[in-house]
Amino acid sequence: MDIAAFMLDSVPFARLLGIWFDSVGSGTAVARMPDRADLHNHVGGPHAGALFSLAESASGAAMLSAFGDQLSRAVPLATVAQIRYLKLAKGEVTASATLRADRTGVVAQLDEGRRPEFDVAVDIRDAEGVVVSEMTVSWTLRPNR
Repeated sequence: MDIAAFMLDSVPFARLLGIWFDSVGSGTAVARMPDRADLHNHVGGPHAGALFSLAESASGAAMLSAFGDQLSRAVPLATVAQIRYLKLAKGEVTASATLRADRTGVVAQLDEGRRPEFDVAVDIRDAEGVVVSEMTVSWTLRPNR
C-alpha cells in the first residue's frame, strides 16, 4: 500500500492544506505543509489548527505504516491528541512522527480480541529546523465485529 497516496486520497482536508509526505515507513512518517498566506493566523505563522492537522496526518501515516496490514480486521481511530505550541513557526513546516509502541505487542492484543491503544509522537519544525510544536496522538485499533 502506498500510504502517502492513501492518506491524501482518504483525507481531503490534508490535500486542502497542501500537505505532502516526504517519507513513510516502519512506524515513522515525515509530512510537510507549505507556507501559504491563507493558512496564516493573526501573528503571521501557520494557524494552530493547520499545525494540528499536519501533525495528526503525520501520526496517521506513521500508524498505518506499522498497522496497515491489520485494516481488514480493525479500524484505526485517534482517541486523544495533545499538542504544545512552543514557538511561532515561520515558513514551510515539517512534522516527523514516530510510533511509541511495540508492533508485536499491539498485534498480540488485537489477536486476543482486545482493543490496543498506543501513542505516536510528533515534532513539528519550522523552515530553520527549530521545533515549534510537539504533539502526541493516542490511537486505538477497534476490532471489526
